Amino acid sequence: MPQYSLDPIAANCYPGTTVLINKFGIRDEETLLQAETEVTHEAAARWESMPEKSTFDFEHYKAIHKHLFHDLYDWAGQTRSVDISKKGTHFCPHGEIEDLARRIFAGLQKSSYLKGQSKRKFVTSFIRLYISTNYLHPFREGNGRTQRLFLAQLARNAGFNLDFADIDVDDLMIATIQSAHGVEDGLKRIFNKAIYDPLSFVVELERAEE
Repeated sequence: MPQYSLDPIAANCYPGTTVLINKFGIRDEETLLQAETEVTHEAAARWESMPEKSTFDFEHYKAIHKHLFHDLYDWAGQTRSVDISKKGTHFCPHGEIEDLARRIFAGLQKSSYLKGQSKRKFVTSFIRLYISTNYLHPFREGNGRTQRLFLAQLARNAGFNLDFADIDVDDLMIATIQSAHGVEDGLKRIFNKAIYDPLSFVVELERAEE
């Protein structure tokens, strides 16, 4: 579970701990992490096989979070009411989340949800969206899982394949931290490799077999 810098008393944690108040009444951090992993893994698989929304707006983003975490937390799908930071990265102040989200998703709509773009342009646009939604970090917990599910669905909708399971977690974390400080080389390398046009991929395979 991410170790965010915050005030546990103001962040819906059990007294004297940094363990989030949860529907299972779990008060041990490792046990809660295991429960989160199990619950969200199954929920993510259900969403990927049959997405409940394809509007690609902030309501869609929040719907994914609610789908993943509603069995664990009463506030699933709701924006956070505290400020958080992690590993030196400060995320969007909670009072500015709705306004920033409005701008991010309006821009996404204006770009036709990244449809019809070449791979090169798509990767550039995708990285910009990845960085902005990472800074948004709208939820108290579960931001990365929500972001990855949303972005993978967005990529498929735009005609590209992306499986975050193929990306090294530590490599992505380091690149994400670097991007928060203005260095995007790591993300470019990762997503240029991970994102591909399935039709072009098939053509390349056929040519290789000739």
